[in-house]
Amino acid sequence: MKIILLQDEKKLGKKGDIVEVSEGYARNFILPKKIGVEANARNMNDLKLQKASQEKKAKEQLEAAQALAAQIGDKTVTVSMKAGENGKTFGSISTKEIAAALKDQHGIEVDKKKIVLPEAIKTFGIFDVAVKLHPQVAGTIRVKVEEA
Repeated sequence: MKIILLQDEKKLGKKGDIVEVSEGYARNFILPKKIGVEANARNMNDLKLQKASQEKKAKEQLEAAQALAAQIGDKTVTVSMKAGENGKTFGSISTKEIAAALKDQHGIEVDKKKIVLPEAIKTFGIFDVAVKLHPQVAGTIRVKVEEA
């Protein structure tokens, strides 16, 4: 019996795969637990429409990420930091502060989880910070850290 999987199943396959299983396994395990549905003409058509919708959505997300990467590519964000005696800094600059400064200074909203800091920024100067917008798209923001 052919089954269309509705979710990832370790020994069978991934969501959307069409797999061949015995009728007893399908009737007693897969269908009652809603792991999959029978691969008839209606369900095959639904699967095809779902895949087309997912591809369209993924393409739109990729295009939006590419547009945002182009938009932030030449931006410089200035963040101020307190310093003590001898120019030693207090604390460090976090991704949250960089995201807030980007929104305040340029009106571009980026999730703080997408900003990648290899190590904490604890000194004054100019740093290039990577922004992972999509698995295939990354951009960079120039962060200028100055004394408050």
